[in-house]
Amino acid sequence: MDFVLETNDLTKHYKTTKALERLTMHVEKGAIYGFVGRNGAGKTTLIRLICGLQAPTGGSFSLYGCSGSSRDIHRARRRMGAVVETPSIYLSMTAEQNLRQQYQILGLPSYEGVGELLELVGLQDTGRKKAKNFSLGMRQRLGIAVALAGDPDFLILDEPANGLDPQGIVEIRELILRLNRERQITVLISSHILDELSRLATHYGFIDSGHMVQEISAKELDARCRKRIHLTVNSTRPLTAVLDKMGMEYSICSDTEADVYGPVQVTELTLALHAAGCEIRSIHEQNESLESYFMNLVGGGGHA
Repeated sequence: MDFVLETNDLTKHYKTTKALERLTMHVEKGAIYGFVGRNGAGKTTLIRLICGLQAPTGGSFSLYGCSGSSRDIHRARRRMGAVVETPSIYLSMTAEQNLRQQYQILGLPSYEGVGELLELVGLQDTGRKKAKNFSLGMRQRLGIAVALAGDPDFLILDEPANGLDPQGIVEIRELILRLNRERQITVLISSHILDELSRLATHYGFIDSGHMVQEISAKELDARCRKRIHLTVNSTRPLTAVLDKMGMEYSICSDTEADVYGPVQVTELTLALHAAGCEIRSIHEQNESLESYFMNLVGGGGHA
């Protein structure tokens, strides 16, 4: 499997604070990786280490297979764009001037592509309007355009929808999906807006108190969060026979518990189980959201 970013026991301590503690993660090429954790869990610290804004206390990471301690890591970082905490833009400049300034910083030979970038993020008609007069969503999209100036194939976004109104959130979502699908840009998104993240992510990393709690694909997560009926019975042996006869999809959790998926006619199922000598001890519906899954995973409390 081809990974854009890998960390191995990555650690960052500040005097009495352990921001990251032996964190191991894998961002697959082509993924939209949702990095989920409470405020203060270590999400921004990880991003700052990867971007070279801080040095780790221990462990290691690699970008495109290049070690973070290698002299060549700056070359790997040139394939990466990032918006960390707040967009890095000049408020007294127009959108076009901001991009031209970034082109100069990167040492690009011409301003070819500035117009295309402005159009990509929906800022082609802002003209002489200065960034200080932009909405939060426009500033965020300009920050992403600046991060894309070097034509990266890995984009890191730290809370990209933070503070945006519903329209701004939709615009950012559509832009991220377009970058991933049309330009094959791998995206790492740190976010606490979990409902929105569930519309984007192909993979997730759940972090708590600097530790990686779980990495999981969206497909695996969807399977775990599917709407289902959870049954507790005296024995799953007659239960499976009834479910097979009814053509229902199910999974056996134990000798006395099972999950039944899809639309379930409870009365019909109850009568069939009674006829088969299967006693139902409890039955309840489960339909877990990303937010509830995360809260159950890390033990509840706090905010993602």
